[in-house]
Amino acid sequence: MSIDRLFVANRGEIAVRILRTCNEVGVTGVVGVSVVDRDSMAAELADRAVVLGPAQASESYLRVGTVVQAALGTGCDAIHPGYGFLSENPELAEAAADNDLCFVGPPAEVIRLAGDKLRARSVAVDAELPVVPGREVLTFQEAEAFVAETGFPVLLKAAAGGGGRGIKLAGDMPQLRARFGVAQAEAESAFGHRRLYVERFIRAARHVEVQIAADEHGTVLHLGERDCSTQRRYQKVIEEAPAPALDPAVRDALRDAAVAFARAIGYRNLGTVEFIVDVETSSFYFLEMNCRIQVEHPVTEAVCGLDLVALQLRIADGEPIGLAQGEVRLTGHAVECRLVAEDPASNFAPSPGRVERFDVPDLDGLRVDTHCRAGTLIPPYYDALMAKVITHAADRDGALATMRETLDNIVVEGVETNRELLARLVGEDRFVRADITTTWLEELFA
Repeated sequence: MSIDRLFVANRGEIAVRILRTCNEVGVTGVVGVSVVDRDSMAAELADRAVVLGPAQASESYLRVGTVVQAALGTGCDAIHPGYGFLSENPELAEAAADNDLCFVGPPAEVIRLAGDKLRARSVAVDAELPVVPGREVLTFQEAEAFVAETGFPVLLKAAAGGGGRGIKLAGDMPQLRARFGVAQAEAESAFGHRRLYVERFIRAARHVEVQIAADEHGTVLHLGERDCSTQRRYQKVIEEAPAPALDPAVRDALRDAAVAFARAIGYRNLGTVEFIVDVETSSFYFLEMNCRIQVEHPVTEAVCGLDLVALQLRIADGEPIGLAQGEVRLTGHAVECRLVAEDPASNFAPSPGRVERFDVPDLDGLRVDTHCRAGTLIPPYYDALMAKVITHAADRDGALATMRETLDNIVVEGVETNRELLARLVGEDRFVRADITTTWLEELFA
């Protein structure tokens, strides 16, 4: 591998995850940290840590120029953005290329295309993927005209956004009127543009995404799909692979559609094509493509037996994937729960503080990706994800049994967590029967 020294432009568990692979494949790992993360597990694990700036992400992790200069100044020849922060920022990919740094992800022009919902939708239509009825709107009157054609409910989204941020659901005209301006303001604040995308909301839907790998030698293949339907406010809580209780024909069609879309946009490296599956009709619709490694990638790793970060590095280095689609073997079932420092009893308020105790059981089929241990500081400035708890077994029942045992025996002291909620969810009858939709968790709380 010609990548010799990798700059990890991220923090928390994903920085630790990337650095562990660096150690395994013989790549020197350098991590950029904010002032508050100087004593983090990632900083300790890296061969070198360099301070990017103050605790606020806008002054450290989100500064393209600072990240690139830090990579150059520490002698790195590649940058891995992880997920979140700058991971889908085409300016970072562009700046890396301009400075002869290998960017572990797709080219800037592909990130721009996939990140623009309107352009991505146009490519999906050309590639003959089904899409949810929707259009770009700049004024309330345009949104009103769309609703006159399709009816309620509808979703308002930032046209240039992603990751579930800033989405507003409108079930009638007063809600549309009240939430349109709020959605525009959030879109401008988060993504720098007031463009909105309005689309028909499918009431009974599952969120299913397909993991894609593509190299510069013409290979594009899928590594199976994941079900991410357990969500709260459009943020994923539990993911699993493969998607349970899915019609085999729909499963095959989803995988083929994802590969077709990746080919159509000239994708390279790892990415995820997301779909909505209408539970009532078994129809599916293209949603978007994420140009990064996903939080939930470990469940795919568990069932396909591949290190996806190592695969990212090889592809970025110009190497072929080295697999044909028929050689991808998916075995067993995997489930991931996101353990977060928040208090469900207080409307999911964040719970920053210092971890006093962090113990996980030693069980067969259990993997825990974390940046936490006794003494770890959970600062109030960033996402509060503490750990990803992943279980893998020969079948779904086995994976869920191990997950229930794990969640019953994890001990975290010093901060509040959602552990008890996760334990409840994986034991709920509808979840066990795989009879859930993207609104199930909200309905459970209601």
